[in-house]
Amino acid sequence: MARRFDLDGTGRQGTQSSDSVGKEGFSAADSAVDGGFAADWDIVTGVGLTALGVAAGRAMETHSEGALVSDPFAEAFVRAAAPPKPMPTRLEDVGDDEDQVMSWTSMATYMGVRSRYFDERLAAAAEAGASQIVLLAAGLDARAYRMSWPESVTVFELDAPKVLAFKDAVLAGRGVRAGAQRRTVAVDLRNEWTGALRQAGFDPARPSAWLAEGLMMFLPNAAKERLLRIVGDLTVPGSSLEVEYVEGMAAIRRDPQFQRRRAQMSERMGLDVTDLWPDEPDFPLGDWLREHGWTVSTDYVVDVTGRYGRRLEDESMFPPRSGAFVSARK
Repeated sequence: MARRFDLDGTGRQGTQSSDSVGKEGFSAADSAVDGGFAADWDIVTGVGLTALGVAAGRAMETHSEGALVSDPFAEAFVRAAAPPKPMPTRLEDVGDDEDQVMSWTSMATYMGVRSRYFDERLAAAAEAGASQIVLLAAGLDARAYRMSWPESVTVFELDAPKVLAFKDAVLAGRGVRAGAQRRTVAVDLRNEWTGALRQAGFDPARPSAWLAEGLMMFLPNAAKERLLRIVGDLTVPGSSLEVEYVEGMAAIRRDPQFQRRRAQMSERMGLDVTDLWPDEPDFPLGDWLREHGWTVSTDYVVDVTGRYGRRLEDESMFPPRSGAFVSARK
């Protein structure tokens, strides 16, 4: 059965220095998992497989004409992972099946839109003085490498140990250097992780910019609230929080067109992503943030996509009025 995130568990956490990569990185992470990490999924199972699918989408967008994002590492991650069901990294690899072409084209476009939007937000926050960038469930997006950062910036990447170990090994094999100070924090977000973040050098007295991308839809409501409270406790005025959010997930589940597309994508990826979605009412994200001292703005995916001069071919997989990018400021 697929695993859901739940921030109410107990267990250990640890940090992983970006200076220790390659084979040694794998050994350290595997040892940590054996020693008690609950977040034991790797890059080709469960939640890790969703990160790989996202990387495939970014790779396809990178190789597309007029790409919204340039991620030279995404294709390398997909190829190195060798998933049980192959994932395309270029649109010409998809084939001639119209449903597949539509689904993967929309995936590539959405990943381009999402990446470009949050890249711009994080870059603006850094230019405004936020010297700490915290990526929650960072996955396989190598923002510390592919973006230009002010010299003062440190990027903290939080994710499961095996995901970070895989990521570090692939990057080390390419001989690339990060464009900012990079600190990987190998944690299970269901457990206490703030101590590990502090040990990695995070200073809650300084402004920071946080990103929850591809995360909130997998968290039960109690876990969403706990995560937001933690971020609130670790931030000072001048800080920001960016969140990818999907409204009306219960209605999306029931939509016949979505169900058909979901079944097709599940067959291609070997994972039904809705198995990872908690079956709960919508969490009032914007209202909650405002009630807790944040200034909030929301951009809907359909509007952002239009501003970038693009459109989503398959609106059943990415409901345009339901997908939203929420920005909060202190």
